[in-house]
Amino acid sequence: MSAAPKRRVGVLISGGGSNMAALIAAARDPAYPAEIVCVVSNVADAGGLAKAEAAGVTARVVDHKGFADRESFERAVVAVLEAHEVEIVALAGFMRLLTPWFIERWRDRLINIHPALLPAYKGLHTHARALADGVKIVGCTVHFVRPEMDVGPIIVQAAVPVADDDTPDTLAARVLTQEHRIYPLALARVASGAARVVADADGRERVATRDLAGPDAALISPL
Repeated sequence: MSAAPKRRVGVLISGGGSNMAALIAAARDPAYPAEIVCVVSNVADAGGLAKAEAAGVTARVVDHKGFADRESFERAVVAVLEAHEVEIVALAGFMRLLTPWFIERWRDRLINIHPALLPAYKGLHTHARALADGVKIVGCTVHFVRPEMDVGPIIVQAAVPVADDDTPDTLAARVLTQEHRIYPLALARVASGAARVVADADGRERVATRDLAGPDAALISPL
């Protein structure tokens, strides 16, 4: 029996693209259920573009500054994604708020990674805010995207303990290590169909995940 075809993934970035690089590295495994077919940046000098090209992945720039409004920019991005027959879109440090038009266009095929344990610490400066609040556990979340910022059914999370001497930078570095681990895992679950969105009678959404046995089921970082 032949293997199922890999799902085609486009990655949107604005900066260095370390999570993008983690996805590309994971997708090199012949058994991985997705392939990264293109990377699109809204910033012309984003460091992730060179990383993508070095890995043999098509990299394109769609500079948002050249468009009159968000939807015009997003339609240009969609044109690139469709030209590469993208089926799933992964946001990896993409620093633009997306319109409901784009989000609904890719509903349940658009995922994002956020450096906090959602629903806590939505938005920016997550690590500084967590330290100011004195929390003892932080982490990161991969979720399906919805029109409200940093909201959507959660696919995978990882927790990271806070040390007494942590700064926002040291904490961010440890969280980033977990981001690089769980984003490929989350994308694999979405691409394989192991993670799917379900809703209860009141319309509240969550992700139902099958095949959780094994080491990947333990997503909490060791203390």
